[in-house]
Amino acid sequence: MKRIVAILGSIVFFLAAPVVVAGVIPWWLTDWEAQAEIAPIKIVGVILLLTGISALVYSFARFVVEGLGTPAPVAPTERLVVGGLYRYVRNPMYLAVLAIIGGQALYFGRLVLVIYALVAGTAMASFARWYEEPALARRFGEPYATYRRNVPGWLPRVRPWRKS
Repeated sequence: MKRIVAILGSIVFFLAAPVVVAGVIPWWLTDWEAQAEIAPIKIVGVILLLTGISALVYSFARFVVEGLGTPAPVAPTERLVVGGLYRYVRNPMYLAVLAIIGGQALYFGRLVLVIYALVAGTAMASFARWYEEPALARRFGEPYATYRRNVPGWLPRVRPWRKS
């Protein structure tokens, strides 16, 4: 039952947060109209976009499978999620959302999306620093402190971290 609730909660949160931030708002800003026709840049944009979407979906699934919860602050995981992409970087969902926005910026050739990515990235980093990190420290204590000491927040490790 917990897993079903986690799946449904994650789907709702996925639609309410990353779909809005990385889909609806960029669409409002650009109407998804391209201003550049440079094929190599568009290809890089598509690769970045698809990589971001894949990483985002995979990271959401980790919360259900490993954490038995959702990424939403109102329905957090029962266990600290440190597997999958979380072995490389503490904030793969935020990085995935920024990759999606960046991919759209390249594909559509829209500077407004670069500016939006900077604003969104600042908001995400601030939320992570001032809300999520203290909340995780209170909730998970020393296991989170150990994880935080070993896994960077924003620049991924080359090799995955393994719990000892």
